Amino acid sequence: MRNIILKQDENITAAWKYRMPFFCYKGKMFCYLWVHKITHQPYIGFVEGKHLNHPDLIIEKRARMKIMLFDAGQDLPIDTVIDIIQQALDLYRSGLIKTK
Repeated sequence: MRNIILKQDENITAAWKYRMPFFCYKGKMFCYLWVHKITHQPYIGFVEGKHLNHPDLIIEKRARMKIMLFDAGQDLPIDTVIDIIQQALDLYRSGLIKTK
């Protein structure tokens, strides 16, 4: 998953924040990987997810972020993940989400 995320744009960098793997776009927090506390499923979280509309993203009780859960017993839906990452990148590239 790390390589998939990093390949989407040369301005994405990997970092550790809050003891979890984060990815930044031009220094601004972009997305992260973690495990859901209740379902114990791995997921990718999008920091500015509230601006994204995709049926595979859920917001739960978060105000700003949306997540996409993965079934650990299934193959990753790589095309869907790339599509959502590109939608999220467009928020930053368009200037809707300000970067440094």
